[in-house]
Amino acid sequence: MYQNDLLNAYKKAKNYIQDKQIAHDLNIQPSRISEMRNNRRYISDNEAVFLAEGAGIDAEIALLGCHADRNENPNVKALWENIAKKYNGLGLSGISMACGTIAVMVSSHAEAITKCALCILC
Repeated sequence: MYQNDLLNAYKKAKNYIQDKQIAHDLNIQPSRISEMRNNRRYISDNEAVFLAEGAGIDAEIALLGCHADRNENPNVKALWENIAKKYNGLGLSGISMACGTIAVMVSSHAEAITKCALCILC
C-alpha cells in the first residue's frame, strides 16, 4: 500500500489535516482520495510525481511503489517491490561511496599541501 504512504508523506510535508486538502492540490474530488486509500482507485503517474515532489521524495521511487500497488499478480508485485528496494539501496550505497572517496581525496591532498608548504618555508 505504497500510495497510502505517499499520501501521508505529502499530507505531513504540507502540514495538512484533511485529505480534501490533498484533493484540492491534485484538482480532484475528495472522494477520489478516499478511493485511493481504500484501493478502489490507484494514483496516476502524474499524481505520484506531483505528490513525491511535494513531499520531498524521489519521484522514481514513488513511481516504482505505485506500479507495485497496481499489480494484482503477487509475483509481479513482488518484482516491482524488489526493483524499488534495489534502486533505493543502490542510491544510498552510491552516495556513501562518493562521500568516502571525497574524504580520502581531501585528506590525501591536505597532507601533500602541508608537506609542500613546509618545504617552501624551509
